[in-house]
Amino acid sequence: MRLYVGNLSYQLTDDGLNDAFAPFGDVVSANIVMDRESNRSKGFGFVDMQDDTAAQAAIEALNGQPLAGRNLVVNKARPRTAR
Repeated sequence: MRLYVGNLSYQLTDDGLNDAFAPFGDVVSANIVMDRESNRSKGFGFVDMQDDTAAQAAIEALNGQPLAGRNLVVNKARPRTAR
């Protein structure tokens, strides 16, 4: 299951995001979206988890909880829409 993770600290790395979700199950990937021009975090990212049950547990445990000084917004990612 793909999760949207918002309100991330601009100093957080992909590894830090992975480490936050790893206790809940196998993390396939954890990526913070970066601005192309400034190469700075946009403050959100996506985490792909192997198991839907583990992903749901991560949503329930981490949504609203602090990470690197900011309260996370964690929910199931919506499909991309065509531009």
